[in-house]
Amino acid sequence: MMELLKKLYEPHAVKARARLDTDPALCRLLSPSIEPRVLERFLIEWMARAVYMTEPVDGWIRRTGQRCIEQGMEKIGNALIIHAKSETGHHLMTLEDTHALVKHWNAHQPPPALTVEQLLAQPPTDAMKAYRQLHDETIEGAFPVGQIAIEREVGYLAVYFGPRLMKQVDSVLGTEVSSLLSFMAEHVAVDVGHTLLNEKLLEEAISRSPEHARLYAEAGARALNAYIRFLGDCLRIAEHLPSPLRSVA
Repeated sequence: MMELLKKLYEPHAVKARARLDTDPALCRLLSPSIEPRVLERFLIEWMARAVYMTEPVDGWIRRTGQRCIEQGMEKIGNALIIHAKSETGHHLMTLEDTHALVKHWNAHQPPPALTVEQLLAQPPTDAMKAYRQLHDETIEGAFPVGQIAIEREVGYLAVYFGPRLMKQVDSVLGTEVSSLLSFMAEHVAVDVGHTLLNEKLLEEAISRSPEHARLYAEAGARALNAYIRFLGDCLRIAEHLPSPLRSVA
């Protein structure tokens, strides 16, 4: 871990990260007693709604790069503009996964069948709106580097929580379902590299303005909190679905 990041940034991010272990919804999600259909329905809700969450990502990163260049941080800005290219079209993976999961659900669950169109047409939850708004406000605000912190913390969620969720899907639903999660598999794999890049850029930014480290971390923590709330929304939707009618023997 880079020194300045560790000393000036990390202390302000730890509380939000700790919620990945303590948040009640995430604990229910990883509980061995979760109902398989609830977990599967959660995955569908998450992937369908993740389209809204991920579609702007490449634009956010590119705009952050441009804002950093405007603020005289060319090196950071150029690195972000290059990085943005690797994020283009990522929301298409969430869309593909939604289609695959819905197809699997409809083949194995009693009617009514789910439709991808209806799932995608749902209005965003407050957490989803807050998440997108936070990105926009951070990028357009006085400290666009905060957006790098947002990527860093959401990347932490992917790297830290992702493998645990993948393992849960494997054990509760089997590889038949976990093999459909291309978006999650990709993020668990590539976000390790993205996290290193974001840490390097943050370290560079903090070395220029150490007094802003806390502001960056707070933006990252807010994003992580919003994403955790979003996952909770998806789980609650899955939990509150009517149970299928049990046939009377």
